[in-house]
Amino acid sequence: MEIEHRPGMLGKVASAIGDAGGTIGAVDLVKVELDHTIRDITVETGDASDWPRLTAAVDAVPGARVLDTTDRTFLLHAGGKIELRNKSPVKTRDDLSMAYTPGVARVCRAIFEDPDKAFQYTIKRNMVAVVSDGTAVLGLGDIGPCAAMPVMEGKAMLFKEFGGVDAFPVCLDAREVDEIVAVVRAIAPGFGGINLEDISAPRCFEIEDRLNAALDIPVFHDDQHGTAVVVLAALLNALRLTGRIMADLRIVVVGLGAAGVAVTKILLEAGARNIICCDSRGAVSVERVDYLDGSLPSVKRALASVTNPERRSGAVVDVLEGADLLVGVSGARVLPASALARMNPDPIVFALANPDPEVAPEEAIRYTRIIATGRSDYPNQINNVLCFPGVFRGALDVRARQITESMKTAAARAIADIVTDAELREDYIIPSVFNREVAPAVAAAVAAEARASGTAEGGAESGFGSTEEFWPVR
Repeated sequence: MEIEHRPGMLGKVASAIGDAGGTIGAVDLVKVELDHTIRDITVETGDASDWPRLTAAVDAVPGARVLDTTDRTFLLHAGGKIELRNKSPVKTRDDLSMAYTPGVARVCRAIFEDPDKAFQYTIKRNMVAVVSDGTAVLGLGDIGPCAAMPVMEGKAMLFKEFGGVDAFPVCLDAREVDEIVAVVRAIAPGFGGINLEDISAPRCFEIEDRLNAALDIPVFHDDQHGTAVVVLAALLNALRLTGRIMADLRIVVVGLGAAGVAVTKILLEAGARNIICCDSRGAVSVERVDYLDGSLPSVKRALASVTNPERRSGAVVDVLEGADLLVGVSGARVLPASALARMNPDPIVFALANPDPEVAPEEAIRYTRIIATGRSDYPNQINNVLCFPGVFRGALDVRARQITESMKTAAARAIADIVTDAELREDYIIPSVFNREVAPAVAAAVAAEARASGTAEGGAESGFGSTEEFWPVR
């Protein structure tokens, strides 16, 4: 803020902030000019909704005005959250001759003669592209590629922090499936893996399928498979706790976007037999009108043919009768907590919509035995960071060509196994995102499954590095 040079002005400003409900922290002098000073004043508030009242209070002081407002979250993003650093110094002619010309030409020639050497002598061995078109960002929806950048930078931070994987955000000003596929194929030579992020359904399914078919490096749509893997991990432990068996569960999945489809698929792969999927029109089945007239999208048609064996119909509330597990990957408050009373005794509820779950946990707790959400301020957080750093770490370590369903299931079991029998309880069925045992365990499980299934092409024994090389030093 700008404050005139007059005795008592800073005190008047401080009083105005206090009267408006703010608590002053640091006061820093930024600049002194002839007739005024510019100061940064840090004020603790409840949330951003308090800002207009505080700035109005300061502006009401004669001789004072607010120039700008920001907070610690915005400051963390200032200039971006990631950067590139050189691994080797370039301080002498000798350094330069090896890092660049003429020495680099020998390395280029070696890769030209044997393209596999790119995994040994370039960043490709440990570099993932985080690709988005910004059409399905968090709960914000279609906000475009520029506005999606902070999320993709954050993803890159998590890759490095938890998996030792270098990642770079690639936000595309493209909407057509053909165009996105073409761009990713064109940039793929510089990367060891592709993490698709925040691309809206149903385009995300076709984009991933086509890239998997076209590329010899793993492609992983985290909004689908990251969520699915962690849901399965949490469910495995919920079954341990309640003594249930996967094949006997009656499951309702609410929401058939990217996450809902992938959750359903991984649960079927894990042995579930009775799943009812619900979209905005209610339960999906082969007897629903839009299935019969051919208007149901192909992804949902495929699910309809392998789910809802009893051909039940109606809204979510109707099909909850007799269910053991509810998985919500849809939107805020889609059903009242009282509807959970229709479920079987000791029900399990995963209400994962963010930031507002399908049912309020405070209200749901009286009807459930186990509840999980996607939020960090409640127990049992279903968070993709438990999955993707370790999955890519393991895939990169053995140069897996793709990430298969069996590799995802192996990842889920590795996450679940972190929680010991002694630790397992209703409010702890999934490890903390800060548990440093998770990513190495997931990486090892994924790498082992890739080798066993023949998906791996190389690894430490082939001179392409090892998992231990990449873990952050603590």
